[in-house]
Amino acid sequence: MVLETFAGLLGQETAVELLCQAIAQRRIAPAYLFAGPPGVGRKLAALCFAEQLLRTETADITVLRRRIEARNHPDFLWVEPTYLHQGKLVTVAEAQELGVRRKSAPQIRLAQIRGITQFLARPPLESLRAVVVIEGAETMAEAAANGLLKTLEEPGQASLILLSPDSSALLSTLVSRCQHIPFRRLSHAIMAAVLNQADQAEILQQPDILAMAQGSPGQAIAAWQQRQALPEELLMALQTPPPNLRQALELARWISKELDTETQLWLIDYLQHYYWQTQRSPTLLTSLEKARTHLQRFVQPRLVWEVTLMALVS
Repeated sequence: MVLETFAGLLGQETAVELLCQAIAQRRIAPAYLFAGPPGVGRKLAALCFAEQLLRTETADITVLRRRIEARNHPDFLWVEPTYLHQGKLVTVAEAQELGVRRKSAPQIRLAQIRGITQFLARPPLESLRAVVVIEGAETMAEAAANGLLKTLEEPGQASLILLSPDSSALLSTLVSRCQHIPFRRLSHAIMAAVLNQADQAEILQQPDILAMAQGSPGQAIAAWQQRQALPEELLMALQTPPPNLRQALELARWISKELDTETQLWLIDYLQHYYWQTQRSPTLLTSLEKARTHLQRFVQPRLVWEVTLMALVS
């Protein structure tokens, strides 16, 4: 029954084995670090593991699973990076619905860590333990990370699951208190199986998207959706470096006006992979990487793109 819970998690045999052993031996750690690339199954594994930890003898599994997926179980808390918008914290999905023009990356904030502390201050209501999942744990600022450290030292009747690309992205004091569960990139065959399972087989015919994904079906789906959302005329105009300074300036204005900073950063990833596939030019990649650095340092986007595209004029 335990193994069946993880049946949908393809290509992560090591992670599944470690989690199933912990459940079978009833040796549940107070904290786990699910480390690996985004989009390879860490979120699904967290949901499956939470299902097992929150399960009781009288629980209806179908109902329990539905409640966990909907994030409405009283002993389950899912925390994800947020933006600060008009004094309120909003998730990435909420920001998209509100049309918020994002200037910086979302992050796990100190207020959210305090929310976790409050959540764990009471005993579990329906299960033997509470479960907290922190998605994007690597986005925590130092104050938030230090606040979480205190919670990890005394979690009470709870287990915390941190999702992060790797342990180096977190404070070593946090990592030392977590049991490490590794996740890896998937082979092309397993990628195809996952994408077919998700009704996204069309992505398998997009070599540029697959190159960006690098063995991550979740990243492939996200990249495909992002590409579909961008103006096709803009992507066509960027297929080759601008032929003259005038077009470079026009493209810079177009990008900075139509795309928020987060989308511009994604566009840099896309162009780096596309140019490498089509032109094998290290110069283009280096110029775009400099643009990424400047955008992350909040340099005025139009200026960044003007300098970058003018340097690429063929």
